[in-house]
Amino acid sequence: MSLTQSRSGTGFSIRRQRAPAALRDRAEQAAAVLPPLLVAAERVAVTVAQGVHGRRRVGQGETFWQFRQYEPGDAAARIDWRESAKSQRLYVRETEWEAAQSVWLWRDASASMEYTSADYVNGAEWPTKRDRAELLLIALASLLVRGGERLTLLGSGISPMSGRIALSRVTELISRDLPEPESLPAFEPLPRAAQLVLIGDFLSPLDAVNATIARFAAAGLKGHLLQVVDQAEEDLPFDGRVRFEGIEEHDEVVISRVESIRGDYSDRFQRHREGLAAIAAALGWSFGFHRTDRPPHLALLALHGALSADRRR
Repeated sequence: MSLTQSRSGTGFSIRRQRAPAALRDRAEQAAAVLPPLLVAAERVAVTVAQGVHGRRRVGQGETFWQFRQYEPGDAAARIDWRESAKSQRLYVRETEWEAAQSVWLWRDASASMEYTSADYVNGAEWPTKRDRAELLLIALASLLVRGGERLTLLGSGISPMSGRIALSRVTELISRDLPEPESLPAFEPLPRAAQLVLIGDFLSPLDAVNATIARFAAAGLKGHLLQVVDQAEEDLPFDGRVRFEGIEEHDEVVISRVESIRGDYSDRFQRHREGLAAIAAALGWSFGFHRTDRPPHLALLALHGALSADRRR
């Protein structure tokens, strides 16, 4: 449940001077057509990229895995012409290593992710949980693309891609998504040993979270959970009479002295977070926690580190 509070010279020298300005103008024009989310995410990714190394891998393997339909961004040299000659479509030959190295990204787009307590705190500027989750997802995608990884959005029906087109495609899919009724990802068959990155508030009952994650893990998938919450959801900073409104359940509770329950609430919130960490650990997944009032690059650095650690196993 999310929280709300109810209260009443020469030619040569001239060219040298103008060239930087012209270049800057072209750069600004190019940037202007980029989605704001992508621009912001790239800034975060650049900050983190300066402090991390690429996820180095040994060998790419030659064991055949599957044929998949050619997609924009695939190198022409990867087209299997013999297989493609059997139909009017182009097919790319994938090796088992390539399938195993794919990363599938997901973020919670349910109604509860639209919450931010910044609306009730003077001078506060932190974003909604969904805005932060999407920023982290795109920033992570940018880092993965820089490392030569193949990625896609879980549930999009689009096969993993590499290069800038992958980043653009994920950003496009994210920006046009509407709110979803479910706060946990739906299961879908993925290549064995692929990696999943799931970002959300994970405030659903622990049994429901465990059932969802366990199904992916049983299919041989490694994963990483990142819980994103608002500071008010952890600290319950309000005082006095407060009305709590459920965004998804549409329940409503009025508490006359909310400060009187702060301790019990904090304990319960902490137990829920510890439960999520225990679920992830039991399945061999990693778990991270992030508050929207804290710098996003800290969460991104930890998440990228978890992915890198998984690659070394």
